[in-house]
Amino acid sequence: MKKALSLLFVLVVLNGFCQSTMTQEKLDSIYAKIGDSIQGNSGRWQFKVKDVVFLAISDSTHNRMRIISPITEAYKLTETLKEDALVANFHTALDVKYAISDEILWSVFIHPLRELSEDQVYDAVKQVYYANTTFGSSYSSTSLVFPGQKPKIEKEEEPKNFIKRKI
Repeated sequence: MKKALSLLFVLVVLNGFCQSTMTQEKLDSIYAKIGDSIQGNSGRWQFKVKDVVFLAISDSTHNRMRIISPITEAYKLTETLKEDALVANFHTALDVKYAISDEILWSVFIHPLRELSEDQVYDAVKQVYYANTTFGSSYSSTSLVFPGQKPKIEKEEEPKNFIKRKI
């Protein structure tokens, strides 16, 4: 039993060392690969993907990061649109959420910085993009939907190869 616990401890420690910690420098490189254009510097970026604007903010001291995309001005939202966005936050906007801040409706992904993998960054940008572009129709960030009480408009199929990594 002691050997098994010791082996488990070693595996957990090694796994922690093998996983790469996400940094602002790595995010800078990823966003440069993804974006059609990019501005800003480490910790604060603005870029576009297929004419959709993204802002990305990271804070290594507090281990947080966000990828956000403005959708529309909040005053343009009807109560029905707001309610549909809240329902989507539970059922169809999976790792992203719809949120209002500074009188703008945003598609938002928030995550601890260091624990974030490169694949998660690519997926997050993809989900923020789809949540932005499907607002008002399917309100979805992926093709996965958790069933809900309120019937939604038919799901739009997610295009293949949305973001191609430039290697």
